[in-house]
Amino acid sequence: MANRIVIDAGHNGLTDPGAVYNGRRESDDNLRLANAVGKILSRNGYDVIYTRTGDINQSVIQKADLANNADADLFVSIHRNMGTYPGQYNGVQTLVYDRSGFKVPMAENINQNLEGIGFRNINVDVRPNLAVLRRTRMPALLVEAGFLDSEEDNRLFDSRFDEIAQAIADGIMDTLNTETAENDPLPAFASLQPPSLSSYSSSADAWQTFQTENVPLPAPSGTQPLYRVQVGAFHNLQNAVELEQELKRLGYNTWIVTV
Repeated sequence: MANRIVIDAGHNGLTDPGAVYNGRRESDDNLRLANAVGKILSRNGYDVIYTRTGDINQSVIQKADLANNADADLFVSIHRNMGTYPGQYNGVQTLVYDRSGFKVPMAENINQNLEGIGFRNINVDVRPNLAVLRRTRMPALLVEAGFLDSEEDNRLFDSRFDEIAQAIADGIMDTLNTETAENDPLPAFASLQPPSLSSYSSSADAWQTFQTENVPLPAPSGTQPLYRVQVGAFHNLQNAVELEQELKRLGYNTWIVTV
């Protein structure tokens, strides 16, 4: 289970209010909802850290650094969306850096819960260019809790606020509980091409060399057959995700499976 969760109220309310519509500031809605979600998670035993609890001069890089320095297990940023013109769009959307690990199932759970309240469920979208998703070292999501310039979404946000906070918190907790429901370890696999293993007696020997000597193996390329090599087994999903991310940075195709 992810024990330490950073909840970010998007924007900062001081130098950056985010979207503004008819005097309504996104940063204010974000802060109110982030605090509500965090309180629910805290009541359920999670160690919650807030990037801000008021209006402060804070950059997106500082938000990510705060989470990294806190050694957090999960980062969730709360936002509201805005169209090109008022009323153009409505609905909820959750953004992730990529589709690895449990980020997409968690995002889908959050969206579905909010859809149950009455929001239109837009989708889960990959946005690798967003700083708070790109710079955080732990799994990260950005929840767009409706459009600030949609009268329909604002009515839902105001009239069913407590349910919205609960829906987001439940999406987080239900996903984490599902991921850790069984005590079986989570193997992490990497695909290595035969040339990568030419100087080793087996793929296991190749990985052992990487582990003990920290010698990167040649990254796979082309269309040659791949070896599937188990490179770890974890009871903690976050540990498996961290190893998967390390291997991806070295250029390997990786995936995590449960057994």
